[in-house]
Amino acid sequence: MEFYLPSAVFLGPAAGAAVVYLFLRFVVWAPQTGSSAATVSKHAFWVGIIGWMASSLQGAMNAGIIKANSAPGNYPSRPEDLVTALGWPVAATLAVHAIGQLSYPAPKQSRRHAELSIRRIRDFLPRGLAWTTAAIFAGAAAAIIWISALPGFDPVQPVTASDGSYSRSGQDGRIPGAELAAWLGGGLILLAAGTLLVLWLIARRRRLETLDAGDNRALRTLAMNRLLRTVATIASGLAAIAGNFAARPAPGEQYNSWFNALGLFNLIVLLAMWWWRPGELPSVAAIDKQGEAPLSRDTHAHPSARLSASIGAWLGVVAALPLFGGLFLIPAMAAAGSWGLPAWLAVIAALLLLAIAAGELLTGANYGSRDASVDWPQQPVSRGLLGTAIIGALLLCAVLLLTAVGQGMLYEVPAWPAVVGLTAGVFSAGALAWWAVRRRPAIPAPGKTAGLDGALRAITAYRIVRTLAAYCFVQTGLLLMTLSHALLPLFEEPRSFVPQDSPFSIAAGAVVATLGLAIAVTPVRSLLRALPRAAGQHLEGAAP
Repeated sequence: MEFYLPSAVFLGPAAGAAVVYLFLRFVVWAPQTGSSAATVSKHAFWVGIIGWMASSLQGAMNAGIIKANSAPGNYPSRPEDLVTALGWPVAATLAVHAIGQLSYPAPKQSRRHAELSIRRIRDFLPRGLAWTTAAIFAGAAAAIIWISALPGFDPVQPVTASDGSYSRSGQDGRIPGAELAAWLGGGLILLAAGTLLVLWLIARRRRLETLDAGDNRALRTLAMNRLLRTVATIASGLAAIAGNFAARPAPGEQYNSWFNALGLFNLIVLLAMWWWRPGELPSVAAIDKQGEAPLSRDTHAHPSARLSASIGAWLGVVAALPLFGGLFLIPAMAAAGSWGLPAWLAVIAALLLLAIAAGELLTGANYGSRDASVDWPQQPVSRGLLGTAIIGALLLCAVLLLTAVGQGMLYEVPAWPAVVGLTAGVFSAGALAWWAVRRRPAIPAPGKTAGLDGALRAITAYRIVRTLAAYCFVQTGLLLMTLSHALLPLFEEPRSFVPQDSPFSIAAGAVVATLGLAIAVTPVRSLLRALPRAAGQHLEGAAP
């Protein structure tokens, strides 16, 4: 069987792997003290989040189905479409978890601790989750074997008589079950073999010198937990694809709807894996138990801290209202073309930044004093968040450049001037918010509230950079999804000037946009742990 794979199938994953590695290195890198338990715990969290986002099989849910009309849409049935729709989520998920183990910093101490014991997978494997995952894999294998005996059938094209006296609706077809079962079975085998390899990598990875034995052991178990929960969801997703294929009625059968029982099984597995807690490092859990009470329960909190907490809550309202209003503007955004959704996103980001700036002006007017000295924090934004924002901006520039070239080759009206103008407006709002936090009068906070002014400025700076980083990632994802057809002329040979969507670009855009949404809801609480205790004890409630 011969089929053509565009070079983007190989270039895209390589670029994505480099971005994930750099992002995880920014999260865990600490040049002075090495990786602490807090940064390592955050690193493990992001490995799980990115791996989960990469595992989406949404683009392959109609695998093997032949669309009745001429537009293929999201119905991969050709070999080159199936290998992308099924292979990308499996390979990407395994690659993310492997990169997570390889992105830990190398030992820096002159003396290294030798370990005489042999580390085996079963020494760290969560047994209950491992048996559950094995059962899910067995169920997926049974579903794939079941559909291998199902026949294929050709689609029925819709027919309408010229005088309108007769009309017949179309009906989708499907490829032979044995052919789809071969692709699904290959994906399941790749998933199982890759899982074993990554489990071996987790067990054999060098110990982190900044963590004690308990934390090192718990870190391996935590990584295995996140991996198994993700691959179990993928395996149930492959079974759901088989169930959707089997439930498709043959042409001529009378039907109103059909039910995919394996799709319900996939939903149950997804909810169960979300419920299955990964656990914490012992030292981080001990710190959390000693944490202070939330701001709402602290009667001695400074009023400016309560205002900061309320601003965090109102930011959620500011973001939710345009999102809700956008449901009534879908036809207008569709009529606007390829820049309708980017414009909507830019409005939300600009409103958030303006709300942050207004909050700073309100704080300074109510509690600021020109006589108090300004306490600007030495590092208002962490290296990880700043690096994430830079990576997001570079990704947005790269995608704008590629789509501009592709649209030029397709002789389309370019979308990049509108997106550049919208992005400039968002960054102008960010600059206004940054000016507001820099120029705000200092808040006098003697005694136990010493350091409060610097803590509040750090929280606001975090919110500004977080909003800009999230905007860049979500905007990049929207461009990849809405302008996926503009990337095909750059990578496919022979170049076709017939616009058609790229399943790979749509899947990559969904992953990038989901990453941006995850950045947008990352709380400030992790930042507060690094602030002075006197300020942190009064600001724990200002986490949003």
